[in-house]
Amino acid sequence: MRPVLAACVALSLVVGTGAEDACGGPPAPSHTISAPQLSAEEQLSPHMPESLRCDACHAIAFQLEEQLSKAEAKLGRKALSESDYVEVLERSCSQGWELYGVQELNGEKRLMGPGLPNQEPLSVAVTGGPWPGRLAKMCHGFVGEQGEEQLYGAHRRGPSALRDLLCHGEKGPCAPPGRGKAGRPAPPKVLQNEL
Repeated sequence: MRPVLAACVALSLVVGTGAEDACGGPPAPSHTISAPQLSAEEQLSPHMPESLRCDACHAIAFQLEEQLSKAEAKLGRKALSESDYVEVLERSCSQGWELYGVQELNGEKRLMGPGLPNQEPLSVAVTGGPWPGRLAKMCHGFVGEQGEEQLYGAHRRGPSALRDLLCHGEKGPCAPPGRGKAGRPAPPKVLQNEL
């Protein structure tokens, strides 16, 4: 009996899931993993889709933190000079963002890559394509909007301060939708033809 069992185990390793049927055992469950289905906007737009902007912001905050911390450690200083942190921020936004892409988790598309939570190891991710350019564009937008000094000041206060400034502030992409200042509902937008 043992030689037959050993033969079935060896056969299943060589042949795959069909060998269990030949040896009389139940078939092994099969798993199929498909790539996320992207909408036209997700495929073609030069801008980060609204549904992925919060994830993108967290990725950008993570990369800025990493690069600023590395520069401080490399120079052996606690604080960088203005010219140093301006250069680091510019270089951070211009970096290759090729490690980032989109995967589908529980029916929802999510950005995945370094510094982002909720990554499924057994999923198909769509990387490259428009994602690196979108992240770089969004990063440069944050630097232009917030200013290098304010970003570096937030970095000096700690990793969560930079993330909060960029992502969770009043106008941040992770802020609750429909909220204006002090948590009050935002006034309705006036349509152009109503002006």
